[in-house]
Amino acid sequence: MLVFKYISYHFLKYFFIILTALTLFAVSFEYTTTVGELASSANLLVIFLVYKIFFAIDMLVPISLVLAMISTKVFLIRSNALVSFYSLGYSKVQVLNPFVIVSVVVTLLYISLHTSSSFAKANEFANNIKNNSEYLSPSRDLFFSYKNKFVYFSKLLPLQSSAEGIRIFSIDNGSLKEVITADFAVYKDGFWHIKYADIIIKPNSLKYDSLGITLKNNKNLKLLEGFRPKMLDQVYEGKANFTIWDAVEALLILKEHNVDIQNIKSALYKILIYPFFAPCLVVIIFFFVPISSRNLNISLFSFGAILSTLMIWGIMFMLLEFAKNKTIPAEIGIILPVIILFSIALRQWQKYRLRS
Repeated sequence: MLVFKYISYHFLKYFFIILTALTLFAVSFEYTTTVGELASSANLLVIFLVYKIFFAIDMLVPISLVLAMISTKVFLIRSNALVSFYSLGYSKVQVLNPFVIVSVVVTLLYISLHTSSSFAKANEFANNIKNNSEYLSPSRDLFFSYKNKFVYFSKLLPLQSSAEGIRIFSIDNGSLKEVITADFAVYKDGFWHIKYADIIIKPNSLKYDSLGITLKNNKNLKLLEGFRPKMLDQVYEGKANFTIWDAVEALLILKEHNVDIQNIKSALYKILIYPFFAPCLVVIIFFFVPISSRNLNISLFSFGAILSTLMIWGIMFMLLEFAKNKTIPAEIGIILPVIILFSIALRQWQKYRLRS
């Protein structure tokens, strides 16, 4: 138990040091390149930097775990603590356990942060501040289909849960039946509420003796059940910054309406599957680290381990972007690489467990 606490303490210490250093570097670089584009408001500047810090943390937590493991292992070697643990009868697997448990717990906490929109959509909010001097800008000219209806919103305001310039086209057997037009709608209690609307009804028959087009005025309409404003904003604008709950809800609703859900699947896999490449790399690299500095040049090995980690992270990130842009399926770009790393890590763990 004492060994577990000792290793975990140093692992977490190096993790926070590396994460803080990388985050400050990323945010400082971003600030210096965009400072001229930001509004002069001090409040917006502070909010912009906070969201950029959240985005940097979102990007850097997995890689920081791996780099922290390498740093901790080098520290244990240089202080001869690692040799002492093995001399006392601890096996490699027992020394590895604190790294695995801590990295998995940190990864689960990291995933849980994606239930908050402030964290999951931090980069989107920061870019809106830079471009529009507000952290959530309206989406314009959205056109989508839902439950045999075609819907057009001239302007969608997700934060206010409202929309302007609404047109709803009802279709029956490929023929237009009616058009609902309204200036304003509010999403509340699972429905879009329209206070005043004009309804244009097309007759079933266009013969000369038919009644012709009918125009009616209606009040207090409830339409488009379950289609939340934030979901509309993300799905139809092609955004992939979902919270976990948004992504799950979008999958459940849109799957029934033949809407392309590749972006949503990629976002969900990125949140739930992609971060676990870090614990897998922790296990793989751990067994390649020498026991003592007498066996190998530690500085050279550290450089090689860090370089290899960054290369694997770069490949993972590239495949992730390909999956987000629908160049390759999300299962191949995100799930398959993690499964491969997990298989290698499991094989390494079983190999050394049998030796101990």
